[in-house]
Amino acid sequence: MTQDIAELLMYVAPEPIRQANERWLTRILERLGTTRRNAEALSLMELWLSPHLLLTQTCGYPLMTALRGQVRVVGRPRYELPDSTGGNHCSLLLSRADDSRRTLPAFFGSRGVINGEDSNSGMNLLRQRLAPLHQDGQFFTRVGISGSHRESLRWLRENKADLAAIDSVTFAYLARHAQEEVAGLRVVVRSAFSPTLPYITAATVSDEQVEALRQVMNETLRELPEVAEVLGLQEVLPARESDYQIILDYQQEAEALGFGRLR
Repeated sequence: MTQDIAELLMYVAPEPIRQANERWLTRILERLGTTRRNAEALSLMELWLSPHLLLTQTCGYPLMTALRGQVRVVGRPRYELPDSTGGNHCSLLLSRADDSRRTLPAFFGSRGVINGEDSNSGMNLLRQRLAPLHQDGQFFTRVGISGSHRESLRWLRENKADLAAIDSVTFAYLARHAQEEVAGLRVVVRSAFSPTLPYITAATVSDEQVEALRQVMNETLRELPEVAEVLGLQEVLPARESDYQIILDYQQEAEALGFGRLR
């Protein structure tokens, strides 16, 4: 029996979401007749690029930058959640509900927070939305890096930042299972849509193996309707790297407007 790396680490909270992903992944490995290689010591980038990678999920922005041509796309999830449907999701640009500013231009000169500079939902989609509004390459007085969407939400709640872009899937999960983390916040505006976070495998995996893996992912999802319900996940759609070109298009739109970096 082979040993492969299989981890679903993009949506690990709240706890019901983590448990549902683990149940799904366990069933997938059982159906494929493989065991799970310990990947605890690996960084995300090391995991994504491992030759032992069977299945994981990444963000679309690193897929099209640091990982481009070095992994295979297995598919993309079709979530049916608020603001996430048909294989696409968006970011929700959030502020505190008691903030008197009601439009995006009104937040010029405010404090921004992103989860990371390599995030599509936390940075790239925010940059694309703000690009027409910048002045001399600047929109915020300062931009903090929180490290995660949940931390960005905490920064908003604790008045350490005024505006953040949160992945709509993450927000839906928290609104359903951890309402205290989104309490007192409101949506200022939604970003443009982009493809949902891709499932990937190692670059050496063949077309036939990719198709078989996606088929098993969908079969096991149908076998676990309670998991599908918790995840709001209807199916894994076929996808290719080229489907994510729109993410780079958004980057280039911002750069063309002189707003290549959030600041």
